[in-house]
Amino acid sequence: SSFPTAGADEYYWVDLIGCAVINREGIELGSVADLIDTGAHSVLRVANGDDERLIPFVAAYIDDVDLARRRITVDWGLDF
Repeated sequence: SSFPTAGADEYYWVDLIGCAVINREGIELGSVADLIDTGAHSVLRVANGDDERLIPFVAAYIDDVDLARRRITVDWGLDF
């Protein structure tokens, strides 16, 4: 609550950690375990048991971030 309000399409990492990640087909890929700063952009580290996916946190792959529902919808296939 002491952080400034994030702007449109801006998020605090702490708010994204734990969000479910679902692809366009409605398949849950896991949940955000962490984020990685690559310099150019952030990358979601999505964990599902022993599986892990790294998804760039850029508009090309992120369709929607719904913090109220703790859900991120992505354009990301199971074979990626």
